[in-house]
Amino acid sequence: MNKQGILWVLRILVGGLFIFSGLIKVNDPVGTAIKLEEYFDVFSNDIAGFFYYFKPFALYIALVLVVSEVVLGIMLILGVKLRQTVWALALMILFFTFLTFYSAYFNKVTDCGCFGDAIKLTPWESFYKDIILLVMISFLFIFRAELPEETPRWAGMAAIASLVISIGIGIWAIQNLPFIDFRAYKVGVNIPVNMQPSATLEYTYVMKKGEETVYLDKYPSEEGYEFVEMVLRNPEALPKISDFAAWNQEGDQTEFLFQGNKVIILSSNMSKMSEANQDDLNALVKSMEGAPVDVVFMAAATQEEIDAFLNKNGWSIIGLQADATVVKTIMRANPGIMIMKDGVVLEKYHHNNTPEATDVLDFFL
Repeated sequence: MNKQGILWVLRILVGGLFIFSGLIKVNDPVGTAIKLEEYFDVFSNDIAGFFYYFKPFALYIALVLVVSEVVLGIMLILGVKLRQTVWALALMILFFTFLTFYSAYFNKVTDCGCFGDAIKLTPWESFYKDIILLVMISFLFIFRAELPEETPRWAGMAAIASLVISIGIGIWAIQNLPFIDFRAYKVGVNIPVNMQPSATLEYTYVMKKGEETVYLDKYPSEEGYEFVEMVLRNPEALPKISDFAAWNQEGDQTEFLFQGNKVIILSSNMSKMSEANQDDLNALVKSMEGAPVDVVFMAAATQEEIDAFLNKNGWSIIGLQADATVVKTIMRANPGIMIMKDGVVLEKYHHNNTPEATDVLDFFL
């Protein structure tokens, strides 16, 4: 294959990967923003305090990044302003490689979110993926003068269309919920079932016997062995959900949430909770009084803050505490609504789409 053929293959590979990664994340810009906030927190503590001031703009930065991935990938494949596109991709992959190296080497932000929640990579896997991309983009960058300069008119129009469509999808996902939910709490999931291993966990016991390292399927009963570590042989059997919990001053209330009909209003941060559709939420809570449904307000806050909020709004419902990360994983809206029956997620709503009580009750008929 000649040089032009290699350059064309690299354009397809790099562009396709950026489009794939960008489309997954443009479906959920809020998830990318959450990851950026984690990075800003880490960098403000480890590198420089000014990173903290980027946190309020994380969602805007996330939208720009995910849209850029899609559009630059399309521009690279279609041949739109190739030299400028390669420059932009080179800067972007340098930025991503720094993030993934920092995550892997310092064990910070252990899930970079490179492919959103669709494909989970370890920090080192993410870094090696970026190194491969960096090598391919470097080749394109070195030989950028040999890339075609002419841009077909239709290709330029297609790139502009991809920009408009990507922005539209991202904004829609922010104002509603992701089109496709890749998270562990998507509609149809049985949470208590997914909190259990899917099979018996099998371990290999790494032991020392004198100078020899021994690998055993069972822990030895005889003397003379020194324990080194346990290695899980079937990690795919681990519970898909390991951190779901809710509690109040009376203790753990997790099992209560898995019993019967539940309407759970969630807030990951009460100080930043939107009041845009408060009247709709008030109407929903009021209309559910007397129905065979437990309405619960579950928030990442102190019990005092939760009780004060319930009293302020006149909600005679149960208030529970939860971990902020768990709430953010369940719901990409603040507040949002999750409908459950016996621990099974039936539906989720952004507060912009707060349902009527009759629509909610239909789930339990």
